[in-house]
Amino acid sequence: MGLISGLLLLPLAPLRGTVWLAEQIADEADRRMNDPAFIRQQLEEIAAARDAGTLASEEADRLERDLVARLLQRKVAARQTGRG
Repeated sequence: MGLISGLLLLPLAPLRGTVWLAEQIADEADRRMNDPAFIRQQLEEIAAARDAGTLASEEADRLERDLVARLLQRKVAARQTGRG
C-alpha cells in the first residue's frame, strides 16, 4: 500500500478494526458452541431437566437431536480438514 492510498484509507481504519473484532468474536463463539465438552454438558442438563420434569420429553428429544447433529457436523468438518 502506497503512502497516498494509506492516507486516503486511514479514515476507514476504525471500521476495519471493528469488522475484524466482530469476526474474532463470532469465530470464538462458534468454537465454544461446537466444543464437544460444552455439547456434552448441555446434553447432561437436558437429561437432568427431563428427569426433574421441567422439560417435556418431546422438547428434550428435539434439543438432544440438535446437539448430536452439531457434534456430528463438527466431526465431519474436522475429518474433511484433516484434523480428525
